[in-house]
Amino acid sequence: MKYWKSLTLIMAISFTFLFTAQAQNAEYGLSNTVSNLLKSDRSLSFGGYGQIDYNQPFGNNTLQNGNLDVHRLVLMFGYRFSDKLSLVSEIEVEHVQEIYIEQAFLNYSFAHYLQVRAGLMLVPMGIINEYHEPTNYHGVERPLIDANIVPTTWREIGIGFTGIIPEMAMRYQAYLMNGFSSYNGTAQLSGKNGLRKGRQKGAESIMLKPGLAIRAEYYGLLGLNLGLSAYAGQTQSSLFKSLSRDDQTDIARADSSVVSVKMLGVDIRYQRKALEIRGQFYHTWIGNALEYNLFTASNGVNNDLGSTMVGYYAEVAYNLFYRAKFTKTELVPFVRYSAYNTQASVAEGFVKNEDYQKEVITGGIDWTIVSGVVVKADVQLIKPKSSESYSQAFDAGIAIWF
Repeated sequence: MKYWKSLTLIMAISFTFLFTAQAQNAEYGLSNTVSNLLKSDRSLSFGGYGQIDYNQPFGNNTLQNGNLDVHRLVLMFGYRFSDKLSLVSEIEVEHVQEIYIEQAFLNYSFAHYLQVRAGLMLVPMGIINEYHEPTNYHGVERPLIDANIVPTTWREIGIGFTGIIPEMAMRYQAYLMNGFSSYNGTAQLSGKNGLRKGRQKGAESIMLKPGLAIRAEYYGLLGLNLGLSAYAGQTQSSLFKSLSRDDQTDIARADSSVVSVKMLGVDIRYQRKALEIRGQFYHTWIGNALEYNLFTASNGVNNDLGSTMVGYYAEVAYNLFYRAKFTKTELVPFVRYSAYNTQASVAEGFVKNEDYQKEVITGGIDWTIVSGVVVKADVQLIKPKSSESYSQAFDAGIAIWF
């Protein structure tokens, strides 16, 4: 694709220039609850975040019910065993009744530039998967590419290294982690849902081979943060359980139930005074999609997992109260254009489903009452390629982070 080649060239030139540029006393970008817990000098520390949403479809001359939801309430606890060893844990309740352990890992710090982590961790892919506290992004809901291309919140069990190198204005992460589940008696991956249903989330996860997740961030120019993320691994399948190495027929069958996943992400954040600009781009390659789709056919109908998936967005926001002397609150209108396609390309002999290619326009306003409390409202327009019109929805919500 021409746009992919152009983007790769532009980002390569940008990174080459920026890594040789002199830092201007810039600080490392966004913070999240994990970073706050690890910075705490208390033996026991805690934090959390949550959101309550109202989603109301409208238009198309039809009456539609709105949806009110305590979308999530999350409590995070950190415990410092020593100056070097800490525990981070995150307990999440979604939709009032679904309980998850979202993170549970040990962090051993040799120095600020070298830390070892092991346990259930977030996969370092893009902005939102790591910085998903609802006060950290504009709009009531997370950007849709961070649900349909990168299956946020994406967490798996693993081990690896992370650190900050101030001299280079750089942060890095590199982990070996268990991969997606592609088959557990039925197909877990598809064109409609992408990789999302394949997340194992640390719950009795299976693994034959680990995947590799890496990320580098550069923050050396004032107000600018650039990120480059990559993931490569093979999915996991229940068919490899107790499989004889000499049984070539069963091995070939099991091989048809897995795919390879390679994902590349590029993101940019710029904030200077009242202006904020963000952008993300993801490209995912799926290997063995043809064999997988044939093997996971149901009722005579082949599965439709794409061979590549692509998503991107660009967003602009502006704090209207930046220079206001009568208030310390923030009032931030924003607009975001997104596009994604879970079937950017398909295996030979398959036809793309135009319902899976969508563009999204989101515009709204966020009012930060005090630091950590934001009232949000937006309108979201979604149009699949198969349609001539946009579906419309009004969203409102309250977001907290402490």
